[in-house]
Amino acid sequence: MADRRIADRRTDDMGITGTTPPSSAPGRWWPPGLARRDTEAREFMDAPDCDPGRLDRTYRQFRTVNRLVSGWRRVYRQWIRPRLDTERPTTLLDIGFGGGDIPRALTTWAARDRLVLHTTAIDPDDRALRHVAGLPARGVHFEQASSADLVARGDRFDMVISNHLLHHLDATAMEALLADSRALARGLVLHNDLARHPAGYHLFAVATLPLARGSFVHQDGLLSIRRSYRRPELQTVVPTGWRVTSMFPQRLLLTHDGTPR
Repeated sequence: MADRRIADRRTDDMGITGTTPPSSAPGRWWPPGLARRDTEAREFMDAPDCDPGRLDRTYRQFRTVNRLVSGWRRVYRQWIRPRLDTERPTTLLDIGFGGGDIPRALTTWAARDRLVLHTTAIDPDDRALRHVAGLPARGVHFEQASSADLVARGDRFDMVISNHLLHHLDATAMEALLADSRALARGLVLHNDLARHPAGYHLFAVATLPLARGSFVHQDGLLSIRRSYRRPELQTVVPTGWRVTSMFPQRLLLTHDGTPR
């Protein structure tokens, strides 16, 4: 998993620090701080001693934020639902469930479509597990574990997914996650993440400003966008066989399909 230390330096709510755009930056000028991926900043909620009240509100607000920007309803219709069956159970693993809203939503949508989906969701952070303990499970098995723990256990699933996880990882952790994903998945792997872009950054900054004092959604969301990839950047750091596609709004979908044809 990603290094969960808070960065020593702090940014203001707009979160831009000055850097010179590299020669490989996008063709049109981008604001300093977005032309290059920020690999130093750490999200405030990842600090072990962060305010528990703000953390709990952040977990609860993930549901609204993900519903508006993550595109999982579309991913479900296009990628997941066609692989489900009305009688044969399909197993799905969510790595790094955070607030638990994504696995609960997927399982609910499948049930409404009268399809059988058995979902397991893991997160190594015990605070995430404590949060979901107070929520209706809706058919999801939540567990405090890492992907490496499940690989060591010999677990396998028909599909493996994650949401907003890739931008947390350094090169070593990214390599480990992708290897674990393939080891755990019999078929499809879907890693859904943010795409770094000025338009998305400034829109998110304005839209979430009312949440800045009550939770970490505003500050950490801006840090996450700065840490996220552009499509060409992500494609260059993943092994052969992984495909990066763009998705509206400002999304990247990293996929690997090991399903027998």
